[in-house]
Amino acid sequence: MGLRGAVHSLTRPTGKARLSGPTPVDQNGLAIAPADAAGHDHLWWLDRMVRSDQQLVERMALIFHDWFATLGPKVANQRLMLDQSNLFRGNCFGSFLTLFTRVTVNPAMLITLDGQKNRRGRPNENYAREMMELFSLGARRGYTEGDVRQMARALTGWTNRYSDQLGVYDFHFEPKLHDFGRKVVFGKAGKWGWRDAPRLCVQNPKHPSFFVKKLWSYFVSRPPKKATRQRLERIYRKSGWKIRPVVEAILLSPEFYEDDPMVKPPAVYLASMLRARRRGIDTTAWVRLCERAGQRLFNPPDVAGWDDSHWLDTARMQARWEMTNAVIRPAVAALARPYPPTETTGVAVEKAIASWNNPDLEQGELDEMADFAERTAALANQPGEYSNFRRLRQAGLQQLVGVSSGMVMM
Repeated sequence: MGLRGAVHSLTRPTGKARLSGPTPVDQNGLAIAPADAAGHDHLWWLDRMVRSDQQLVERMALIFHDWFATLGPKVANQRLMLDQSNLFRGNCFGSFLTLFTRVTVNPAMLITLDGQKNRRGRPNENYAREMMELFSLGARRGYTEGDVRQMARALTGWTNRYSDQLGVYDFHFEPKLHDFGRKVVFGKAGKWGWRDAPRLCVQNPKHPSFFVKKLWSYFVSRPPKKATRQRLERIYRKSGWKIRPVVEAILLSPEFYEDDPMVKPPAVYLASMLRARRRGIDTTAWVRLCERAGQRLFNPPDVAGWDDSHWLDTARMQARWEMTNAVIRPAVAALARPYPPTETTGVAVEKAIASWNNPDLEQGELDEMADFAERTAALANQPGEYSNFRRLRQAGLQQLVGVSSGMVMM
């Protein structure tokens, strides 16, 4: 395809995503219920990460789930969270302003940041503050406390209905709850409403630099060089606040390929392992293991999203080890009995790597695996032990490949 063709194959998908492979089930073989059963929403999205032929769409949806972090426990309605994830999928390459506007009145976001409680005469500032600080401008950049208060007035008017049978439903704008008075936001006066709020943020001079830096951080570990940042900002402004041109420019940038590896978020790590092993969603254990590794989908820690700098602390690294063990367990159980008693170190290492669809490993890791293989084989003292020890050795080698840089990093 060439580099540009390869990038475009990811950023310009056509039609609906196709899901290939077995449909997701729990450990009892029962179909998952993402809108109803606890944790099944996580399994539903993980399944899309594993089976979809539009991988970058899923990755971008996860990026915007983190960008516009919405708290599942507070929303307490898995259907609303699933719908929001589809909002991210459908708008992940289009206009950021359009996405921002739709997120602003999305039911899951309205509940998370109390937008449906924002009333004329009693403005709630939660969303107004976060839409500037976290979503569009950055902390203490381009706005004042006065702007937050005035923006909260512009966002008044959204509400919903409730019933014991349906819970929260019918989210809508109620004119009598809206403050139609004059507001001054970023020094601009007008009778601003909720549609104006995202536009005022995106048109703020501080927004392009925020957008470029934040989006860049999901793909490259080090901040962009000044010239690169300015070029990306120009692309963003010239495109009319489109996301796709900036993503493509990042993926075509030499800095993307020259950068240090980044640690995969737990859900991405697990999905990549399941794809490599050609294994579908067949147990609810993935919910617990991902959560222990630090990431349960639809449940970020707070409205700032996940902290990517802590994916490999001591406890979370152990959870990844256990996750890897769970991924390979069926294949390890199916290893031949009796196992070839004369399998050499080189063949054993190659077989383990091939079981993961041949990820790239560093030379130091290959050397460590070969050393491990030699030491393990030497533990067999009697000919009758050779087969079993080599079988156990293969299981250990597959585990080591799963926690290698070729699998953990991206």
